[in-house]
Amino acid sequence: MNFISSLLSNLNYGTILFLMLLESTVVPVPSEFVVTPAAYHAAGGNLDVWLVILFATIGADLGASINYVVAYYVGRPVIYRFANSKWGKMCLLNQEKVEKSEKYFDDHGIVATLTGRLIPGIRHLISIPAGLAKMNYWKFLLYTTIGAGVWHSILAALGWYLHAIVPEEQLNDKISEYAEYIKIVIIGLVVIAIVYFVVRSYFKRKRK
Repeated sequence: MNFISSLLSNLNYGTILFLMLLESTVVPVPSEFVVTPAAYHAAGGNLDVWLVILFATIGADLGASINYVVAYYVGRPVIYRFANSKWGKMCLLNQEKVEKSEKYFDDHGIVATLTGRLIPGIRHLISIPAGLAKMNYWKFLLYTTIGAGVWHSILAALGWYLHAIVPEEQLNDKISEYAEYIKIVIIGLVVIAIVYFVVRSYFKRKRK
């Protein structure tokens, strides 16, 4: 964890990509404490905010792809065994969390790979049920990219906004404080996305 803390205190495009890769596998790296501070520094002229979003999203795609490929080829028993192992617990993982992500995927279908990227507790695991279900990889990657891009854009907008009102030493406290507002925005976006896909699917079936 000291290694991750060191990376968090030295944010650049490479560390942003790497940390978001870790966050999208099973390593507990909070993306709000990566992308938001990076965008905060971008507002001060040290980074480019669009490149922050781009590299964060590429990192998320790479990490999600690792989960997808592992789940695709090793299957459910091995995934659950790892989740219940000592290493899984070190990553704050357990079978209940994996089952929760599977249920979300089963309930919402392939669109879950998009909306799931916005939901805490589901975000970094949603690629596992996609791999277990052997979802088409390119469709999986497209939805993952859109979902991750939206999530990172929200965090970047927050960081840019906070630069104008918060000194850097208070930044992490303010990020924690705004976390509840972020959740409300996310829930709204997820509901809108789910309604859109349900309505679109309904009219497709009706035309057929």
